[in-house]
Amino acid sequence: MKTNFLTTVALAATMGFGSIASATELRLSHQWSNKDIRHKVAQMVADGVAEANVDLDIKIFGSKSLFKPREQYRPLSRGLLDMTVLPLSYAGGQQPAFNLTLMPGLVKNHDHAARLSTSPFMEALEQKMAEDDVMVLVHGYLAGGFVGKDKCITKPSDVAGMQTRAAGKAFEQMLAGAGASIASMASSEIYSAMQTGILNAANTSSSSFVSYRIYEQAACYTPAGDVALWFMYQPLLINKSTFEGLNADQQAALLAAAEKAEAFYLAEAKKEDADSVEVFQKAGVEIAEMSTADFDAWRALAQETSYKEFVANVPDGQALLDMALAVE
Repeated sequence: MKTNFLTTVALAATMGFGSIASATELRLSHQWSNKDIRHKVAQMVADGVAEANVDLDIKIFGSKSLFKPREQYRPLSRGLLDMTVLPLSYAGGQQPAFNLTLMPGLVKNHDHAARLSTSPFMEALEQKMAEDDVMVLVHGYLAGGFVGKDKCITKPSDVAGMQTRAAGKAFEQMLAGAGASIASMASSEIYSAMQTGILNAANTSSSSFVSYRIYEQAACYTPAGDVALWFMYQPLLINKSTFEGLNADQQAALLAAAEKAEAFYLAEAKKEDADSVEVFQKAGVEIAEMSTADFDAWRALAQETSYKEFVANVPDGQALLDMALAVE
């Protein structure tokens, strides 16, 4: 009896140890601080999975502590990294189609962005991600606008002759087409460049305008409103094989947490735009509004510059562009 009892206890202990050992840890990398909306999205997913109690732990490595910002997609696609939040256009060198996710005038506002995320256009991009062993957990776009050091910028003619910083190659092509001179630099360098007269204007995200205190150097701010020119797709991604290697309960917990995080992401992205306006107003900066006619003028210019360049350099570029433009 005693021998059988000890055997049973030993077996139970072994089974218990095996259960603990099988708990899965996923590593999630991103470039932002823990106050950033994209970190909060990642944390929501991690917390949701932890609360589900399915032996799955997501460990977040923020502030580019694990990989450099533009070097996250490749290790993700190779299974060296499990998850990341990043601007998908960072991977445009590997998949040129991804450059469409930072294309001027392609997205009008946040609700339009949400419709794009569930469209055949996004399905086509997700198929390309699948080729790289990558899948989307949380869709999300962030918006941005313009600042002018001496005047407001709402339409293409406003930037003629100005020294301008743009976020992304496609925006540089479009602004150059409007007669602007382009100065390429990180968003963290906009403040000093405007302060020293290197820049007359700049284009970046709402959050960057605030976090880098650009309102101290600007006379006028054109934020994302009913329409906006600058939208950047910045999803939470997971290695596809890693996801498929999880058990059914773990997959379900991850997808449920991701669904809640996606709704939060959309609401907070809208809030960031509104909050940025309040910050600039308090700093005494004039607020300008881009009209639908202004937006249409920018898009017409983009079609002759950025869009044309994209189609010329991406084999299925026209088909992808048409799918994106078809989303109302």
